[in-house]
Amino acid sequence: MFSSGLLHRPCVSSVWRLFSTKCRWRSVTTRHHILRLSHSVTGCRMASKKLLVDVDCGVDDAQAIMLALAAPNVQLLGITCVHGNTTVENVCKNSLRVLQACNRLEIPVFKGADRPLLGDGIDAGHFHGEDGLGDAPDSNAPTLDLLQEQGAVPAMIRIVNENPGEVSLVATGPLTNLALAVRLDPSLPSKLRGLYIMGGNTESRGNTTVCGEFNFTADPEAAYIVLKDYQCPTYLACWEFTCYNKLSWDFCETWLAQDSHKARFMETIFRHSIQACKTERFEKELVAGTGFISCDSYAMAAAVDDSFVLESDRYPVSVELTGTHTRGMMVVDTLGLLKKSHAAFIMKKVDMEKFKQMMMAALK
Repeated sequence: MFSSGLLHRPCVSSVWRLFSTKCRWRSVTTRHHILRLSHSVTGCRMASKKLLVDVDCGVDDAQAIMLALAAPNVQLLGITCVHGNTTVENVCKNSLRVLQACNRLEIPVFKGADRPLLGDGIDAGHFHGEDGLGDAPDSNAPTLDLLQEQGAVPAMIRIVNENPGEVSLVATGPLTNLALAVRLDPSLPSKLRGLYIMGGNTESRGNTTVCGEFNFTADPEAAYIVLKDYQCPTYLACWEFTCYNKLSWDFCETWLAQDSHKARFMETIFRHSIQACKTERFEKELVAGTGFISCDSYAMAAAVDDSFVLESDRYPVSVELTGTHTRGMMVVDTLGLLKKSHAAFIMKKVDMEKFKQMMMAALK
């Protein structure tokens, strides 16, 4: 998680090897800007960060995309779409609607997987609305003829290969596209600057099944493959973490009350979800009380700003695939019993004042 400068791959690799050697198989609490300072010393700064975003564009994906578009020194190379909160066709439409609201339709949007690797898909229509954006009519919505002809998976591989060592991949939906991409190009993870995922859980608290968070439960096999095969710096914004770092509803009101087209767009698409947040079902899902949680925005903020994450644990992680009640649950290997060579950063504490500033800027 890191400053406004991107880093050439040789710097990332050398610092990462040093860091991983010292921290293997144990929990660490670190201010991630240590890596940023190390990179600065080596003189490996770049002028802007390059992001590639993989979404199942519901309301919080929209919030995350808008946060990235408002961030200084960030270049959004493309949006790849995947099934999840709604159908992949709706995800594509929604991504284009968000770009239009931000006057950024020049950013390419690619259609990806319409179902999980195995089994039937699920959706989150009860929370995001059946169309993913609150079922709010939009007579001026962009049409799907604005989609790129290239599919999301080959586009992901192409964009990363065209920018080796420079792209931070932010995944805010089921990980189907990422799993397919790494199977087609196993070298892909080694060319990423970092991988930022909203998904998984650390305390067996489910928001979709008894023990499963939505994005991982929507395609457990894909999540398993990604956590196994993406041997690159990996950062996880898990369900319980987002709950512990929620915003107040008073902040949400101030956020939406800004006098801008973007704020009015967000207020319109967010109404359905705000009502869902007040229901008994959703309050049971929450950890540590009620409040405003923009789940996907935490992963995006971490990719955008190096200093956002203040503390994290570092453990090997995997995904349960066969349990009756635990399929899709993230497994945190605190003892090193899985004998995995790669460990992920699991976010714990973030700079909430900075987060508020980024969220406010997203709707200005």
